[in-house]
This record gives sequence, C-alpha cells and structure tokens, in this order.
Amino acid sequence: MSTRRWQRLKAALRHAFALEGRGPLSDEERALLERLALAIVARRMGAPAVLFLSSLRPLNYVGCQAMIFLRPFLTPLFNPKQYERLAAILERREGIAALIQAIEAAQEER
Repeated sequence: MSTRRWQRLKAALRHAFALEGRGPLSDEERALLERLALAIVARRMGAPAVLFLSSLRPLNYVGCQAMIFLRPFLTPLFNPKQYERLAAILERREGIAALIQAIEAAQEER
C-alpha cells in the first residue's frame, strides 16, 4: 500500500468512532441523570454503580447499544421515553462522567 493511501486511511479512521460534537448536556438531561443518581443512592448502590460505570467508561458506546438491544425487555419496567433519552445520554463520552458526578453528589447529600 502506498504511503499516501495509508495516510488517507489513517486520517479517515482517526475519527471513525468519535462521538463528540453534540455539545454539552442540557438541563433536562442533567435532571434525568440526577433522578437516576438519587434512585441509585436510595438503594445504597452508589459505590458499586460508580465502580461499574468507571470500568465501562471506555466502552460507553457498546453499553448504549446493549441498552438499545434490551429495550423491548426493559420498557415495561421503565418509562420508554426516559429510557431512550438515557441511552442517548450514555452514548456520549461525557454522559457516563456526568452520571458518576451526579451519583457522588447525591451520596454527599445523603
């Protein structure tokens, strides 16, 4: 493969899986994450949730796709619109970090 073709291929693949460019989280999205964080902390699952989310941070997109796959089984338990909104939030790179911050803030308040 020629050097020029290799450089073009590298340039094309460099941002193939980038999820940036969607802007910061909105107030509605932050409110949804705070409600989820409060529910997690109320069940005393804050520390395990933070550990789990921190370990999955590099795979946030794969986790989001798993949420979409499991949607038919989980929508009877959750509000479908909020579930889809949460999946869209967690798909973004800053989504998991924002959820971790919300959980830690809820633990401090408790």
